[in-house]
Amino acid sequence: MANLLILKRRIKTAQNVSKTTRAMQMIAASKLKKAQDAALSARPYTETLSSLTSRVLIKIEDESENPYLKKNDSGAQLVILISPDKGLCGGLITNLTRQVLSMGLSKNTNFVTIGKKAENIASKLDFQILASFLFGTVLPSFDSVYPVIRIAQESFLEGSVSSVKIVSSEFVSLFSQKPNVLNLLPIEQGEKEEKDTSLLIFEPSPQDLLPGIIKRYFEMRLYQAFLESYLSEQAARMIAMQNATENALEIVEELKLEYNKQRQERITNEILDIGSASFIYE
Repeated sequence: MANLLILKRRIKTAQNVSKTTRAMQMIAASKLKKAQDAALSARPYTETLSSLTSRVLIKIEDESENPYLKKNDSGAQLVILISPDKGLCGGLITNLTRQVLSMGLSKNTNFVTIGKKAENIASKLDFQILASFLFGTVLPSFDSVYPVIRIAQESFLEGSVSSVKIVSSEFVSLFSQKPNVLNLLPIEQGEKEEKDTSLLIFEPSPQDLLPGIIKRYFEMRLYQAFLESYLSEQAARMIAMQNATENALEIVEELKLEYNKQRQERITNEILDIGSASFIYE
């Protein structure tokens, strides 16, 4: 009797888990479409802006005219790490952690974390955290990039860091999200397009255009990373919760089968006991 009660409780628990994971799957699916539209529609604009920035940079012969192109020898790096606030999204957080570990960062690396999980990663790896922000559970707003950009620009222009990188999740498909490392500062020569720009005429001059273009370039690159991370989170959580729901239902079926077997065995034993008692009484 005790075994039957335990099995019944386990069946009830597994059923409750399946209901919870199915609800989380439905919530992630409802957010996924809006996130996908926002991230994929922003990609062409960000890519075009990157191309325009490269073409303007090619026109500038003296790199010392712009502080964003200069390299310093401080040796310290600044990493902007973007992650969800919550878990239950498959291997997304684990992959980000592995990416940070594979970068071979020195102990004087500074972090700006967006998301509670990113803060946990940086703190457990014993890195210095300059600032920490919540990622949120809704589609990121464009205003959220301003404080992060301000910290990155000030740190680089003051010479306290030699480079600024963004580590985030990139959406590949519904079933694939991979960590991505983006070199934000300094803007390297390797990022310039190998195209003939001799026929391009800029009005006003490239030197006058560059500050405004670079400002917008930074904002859009970071905001695109926000959108990609949010989209990756929803896709990973939907798939993870779908798998969890299926696993919970499989456990329910196995427990029900075991419950019915033990119940049938108990009934059979009772029938045998009744038959034996009747034979003895006769």
